Amino acid sequence: MSETRTATRAAGLTETVRMLAAGEVSARELTLQSLERIQESQPRLNAFRIIRAEAALAEAADADRRLAAGERLPLLGVPLAVKDDMDVAGEPTAFGCRGAFPRKAADSEAVRRLRAAGAVIVGKTNTPELGQWPITEGTAFGNTCNPWNPAHTPGGSSGGSAAAVAAGLVPAALGSDGAGSIRIPAAWTHLVGIKPQRGRISTWPEPESFQGITVNGVLARTVGDAAALLDAASGQHPGDLHRPGTVDASAAARRTPRRLRIALSLRMPFTATPKSLDPEVRSAVESLAGRLLALGHEVAVADPRYGQIGLTFVPRATGGVRDWAAKVPDQSLLDPRTRETVRTGRLLGGAPLRLARRTERTMHRRIGEIFGRFDVVLTPSTAVPAPRIGMLSGLNTLDTERTVIAACPYAWTWNVLGWPAVNVPAGFSPDGLPVGAQLLGPAHSEPLLISLAAQLEADRRWFEHWPTAA
Repeated sequence: MSETRTATRAAGLTETVRMLAAGEVSARELTLQSLERIQESQPRLNAFRIIRAEAALAEAADADRRLAAGERLPLLGVPLAVKDDMDVAGEPTAFGCRGAFPRKAADSEAVRRLRAAGAVIVGKTNTPELGQWPITEGTAFGNTCNPWNPAHTPGGSSGGSAAAVAAGLVPAALGSDGAGSIRIPAAWTHLVGIKPQRGRISTWPEPESFQGITVNGVLARTVGDAAALLDAASGQHPGDLHRPGTVDASAAARRTPRRLRIALSLRMPFTATPKSLDPEVRSAVESLAGRLLALGHEVAVADPRYGQIGLTFVPRATGGVRDWAAKVPDQSLLDPRTRETVRTGRLLGGAPLRLARRTERTMHRRIGEIFGRFDVVLTPSTAVPAPRIGMLSGLNTLDTERTVIAACPYAWTWNVLGWPAVNVPAGFSPDGLPVGAQLLGPAHSEPLLISLAAQLEADRRWFEHWPTAA
């Protein structure tokens, strides 16, 4: 790789915007380099389901004309990727499934906003079938691998987006998070992953996604880059069910937080299944808590009162799978576990689902009680480092669920609540695999979480570490 290509790969989103505006590089050059890296990495990482080479180069040429004319936009000419559960005009949205899906006539609202900010969409990234699992593997596209060790998963369900960013194929990407699907792969690939407040980034053409538990969010190598992409993608469509408005994430990333009260919580929500926290993950998160203390914050051990929150998650999650599976052209091609989840979603689709939706306010009050005593909750993002490829291969539905919960018991509760969360890199396992921690806040607390994450980043400088496989 030439010195120029290396520099642009490492530049990040905000630096790339600066380079484009200064004329130090063209959008065509950046897009060509991104496409070359994607093609070179596909046999090893398999991050992309769709590569938009011709369309992306045309978009880059248009961006160069606009830049030459003096136009400036937040993402003008920057090559980015989006997860394959988002519509891109002219491309199918298969969401990890097999089958002949029709090409979409229009962009989803989140993608439309990226285009309005000037982004070049180089492709759509891999995701497991209907985003159900914290790995990115499937019969529709094969296995997506972790740039830190290709024998291991990058996580899921936004695993393709995470692998693409971690390997430097694109400077940032959109993902979605229904049970940790941004935070889990961010943790396992050494990235910043922001799950914003429900509705902060539109899910249109769906008024809400997966009965309100899934939100769109961002993955990047730095807090500033993640914040810039969040700002560009945020905003609502008139048809959205949830309309929280926008926040100035980029300003928050430049702001030093006040002295905060932070609750360190290692206890896992009740699930009636066996699970335990890996000692190396525990040590990494406790070390991060130590750095927060050194930065002047108050840190104490305390746990949110989760109660039986899982009883409200299952009807909504299975209902979301049921609704999305109805759009699949040939449902006989779905994984048997997906078809079983669809049946469960039908069984729970009446009174249990209505009750699950109604109890959210009660959970806001009970779990939100901790924010009367603390400003932020710090927990592991996952219980273990990234597992090896094939973790779920050959398992039935029950064993799949138990395995998933054992690996990833921490993230899903905040999807039920709809509140913001940010994964930050917390270190590495002895085998060199990344682990992460999540900063959790109450409703509309993205600015606080982002400013705290940026302060940690300035102290830890995690962006200096790159995977050798990249």
